[in-house]
Amino acid sequence: MDLYVILGLERGASLGDIKRAFRRLARKYHPDINPGDRLAAAQFRQIAEAYETLSDPDLRRRYDTAGSGRPAAEGATFGFEGFDFSVSVGGPSAPTFGDLFGDVLRQREQQRQAVGERARGADLHHAVVLSFEEALRGAQRPIALTRRERCRQCDGVGTLGAAESRCAQCQGTGQVKSARGHMVFSKPCAQCRGTGSQAQARCPGCGGQQTVMYSESLTVKVPPGLADGARIRVPGKGHAGSAGAEPGDLYVTVTVEPHERFRREGDDLHLTIPLAIHEAALGARIDVPALDGPARLRVPPGTQSGQRFRLRERGAPSARDGRRGDLVVEVRLALPRLLDERSKELLKEFGRINAADEVRREAHPYKGHDGH
Repeated sequence: MDLYVILGLERGASLGDIKRAFRRLARKYHPDINPGDRLAAAQFRQIAEAYETLSDPDLRRRYDTAGSGRPAAEGATFGFEGFDFSVSVGGPSAPTFGDLFGDVLRQREQQRQAVGERARGADLHHAVVLSFEEALRGAQRPIALTRRERCRQCDGVGTLGAAESRCAQCQGTGQVKSARGHMVFSKPCAQCRGTGSQAQARCPGCGGQQTVMYSESLTVKVPPGLADGARIRVPGKGHAGSAGAEPGDLYVTVTVEPHERFRREGDDLHLTIPLAIHEAALGARIDVPALDGPARLRVPPGTQSGQRFRLRERGAPSARDGRRGDLVVEVRLALPRLLDERSKELLKEFGRINAADEVRREAHPYKGHDGH
């Protein structure tokens, strides 16, 4: 029988249409409304089964494509068994249509949770602080972790072997029945998973939860060249997954302390150094600091304050391929704090020979409105 025909719907009906059709038909054929009517009871059973299949997106998709809402291997998880008219239920304790809907929705949620039980473990996050030099050279940091790990006593199964016995929950039937008014439903016993017997006992180490909290220490290797804010991924060192699923990862965020002289931009290092007037005017060879030892810089004659020079491959190593950036040196002209009389006379003579206006025009050429 076509399930859509049972509910009086077209195949393109929405979930809201299916719910409304079920309510309408349930009010007509419900056993509490038709006590003793076996034909109405059978009709309502078909209506309940049609609603159970078409209200679930996965079961409805299977029914639309294969004509069956549930694979044979899966079996019924919450079946409608029939009716029991030996007990009359009325008054405030009588079940309502809302109770019936609540049972069906709760069963649907339990199915979704069962499918998602094999969930990947959650990730863990940690932070380490490195000096500027450690970040460029690379370093190692010990980390103390407390994380959920697979139980070692039961190997993450949650149970230990024991003598086989009849399941006390379902009394060996493998099914647990529940009543909603005159309607009787059954579902596989969760304690024995529908087998009716138990040959395992709950693991005392994890209480059947399959995972326990462990504390451990590990050493994280920080590769050379990591910049401030970079993250290191340590696979498999997060929380354990449920039901044997893969564990999460550990993410270590690196904070790099600033340097008093160097500034990093990408893989280049920037440095500002003072330059005496005579060195800028006449040119010079000076030693500039670098992380792996002093570097020799040639300053050409006539160097201006703020001018930059690039020393190839004296910067930071790249965290991607290990290639080094450059060292960018910016010079700033510096005057001595105190001048003796001889120095003052020499500067005055220098000023007479090199007029200040001409020096400024050469440094900052300006053209008037007439182009001169």
